[in-house]
Amino acid sequence: MNQPTPPNSHTESPFKGKTGLTRVWNAFNYSLAGLAAAWRNEDAFRQEVLLAVVLTPIALFCPVSPIEKAVMIASVLLVIIVELLNSAVEAAIDRISLDRHLLSKRAKDVGSAAVLVALLNVAIVWLLILLPLVRM
Repeated sequence: MNQPTPPNSHTESPFKGKTGLTRVWNAFNYSLAGLAAAWRNEDAFRQEVLLAVVLTPIALFCPVSPIEKAVMIASVLLVIIVELLNSAVEAAIDRISLDRHLLSKRAKDVGSAAVLVALLNVAIVWLLILLPLVRM
């Protein structure tokens, strides 16, 4: 029989107990594991990382201000961030159930839409910064 949870008991994950440098080190390793899992399992993530590998040096060598370079690179990194979050949502949905469900579809579609918006953001940012150079 289940006992009621005392009002002040710790109901979070038992893995949340680490503090200080141990927590930072563990978080760093979990992040590396997440990047590795995304690279191994997500085609879109690999494609977007390759896009970043191509676009980042282009941004660095463009004859624009340092702030504009930073914004160009940040827009590309935002795509990777959004893709990681989208992949996490998809994995969580699939973990819950592989059955077709309207809410599962909605969650996955909204995550995909977020990636699309991030990619459109790259196009807009880069066009706004680079178009004046073409007109010169």
